[in-house]
Amino acid sequence: MTSLFDGMGPALIGAFGGPLIHTPQGGASVAITGRFRTKPLEVFDDEEGRSSLIMEPTLRVAEPVASTIASDDLITTPQGVIYEVKNRHGSGSPAADALVIFRLREVS
Repeated sequence: MTSLFDGMGPALIGAFGGPLIHTPQGGASVAITGRFRTKPLEVFDDEEGRSSLIMEPTLRVAEPVASTIASDDLITTPQGVIYEVKNRHGSGSPAADALVIFRLREVS
């Protein structure tokens, strides 16, 4: 079933995302486009609308990029700050191509 929201995630990343470098464990670095933020972010935990607040930096990306990112991978910002991927969260969107949110931890 398609959703009214299908296509919005990639469009938002295209409009508001920026360049980042993704370095998978044991792999070569690749340029990606994503939305990096350091401010708290509310995420929805389940279909019943319960939410929690992520206080760590976050990265939002669309598929197929999201499927290439795993825990312990590294994300480098344009300023040269390196973050380690901690885990992933859904965005709460019902869209088939919804953005994926990753919690990050600064390593340098």
